[in-house]
Amino acid sequence: MIDLAPWVVYALLSAFFAALTAIFAKLGLKNVNSDLATAIRTVVILFITWGLVFFRGSSSELPGLSRNNWLFLILSAIATGLSWLFYYRALQLGRVSEVSAIDKGSIVFTILLSFLFLKEPLTPRIVAGGLLIVAGMWVLVWK
Repeated sequence: MIDLAPWVVYALLSAFFAALTAIFAKLGLKNVNSDLATAIRTVVILFITWGLVFFRGSSSELPGLSRNNWLFLILSAIATGLSWLFYYRALQLGRVSEVSAIDKGSIVFTILLSFLFLKEPLTPRIVAGGLLIVAGMWVLVWK
């Protein structure tokens, strides 16, 4: 059996549920405004995540959050919201396989932004992987 680090298991589960998200969203977007659909999705996620916070007792950590924590978590939430709004609109207008392929281009943006802002190394392996992702996106959406 393969011994995977816990973060790899979580990442694979994230990828699997992201795939289900695309399929279920496409099915749910039929004759529905994409902004309304995103709002519904957000409310459901709100209840699930706050339920987990209270169930696990994590709410006691709220007073310990720094201004930096709040600032960057809020900025992340804004970016997430915009990503979801654009993603749902793209899903409504396009094919799931093509929209999802382009959406995964976020990996390339993440590589570049992590290099610029987090000073993470940009190794030949990472550059090659990023270029392969761009090539894969191109193959999937090229007509």
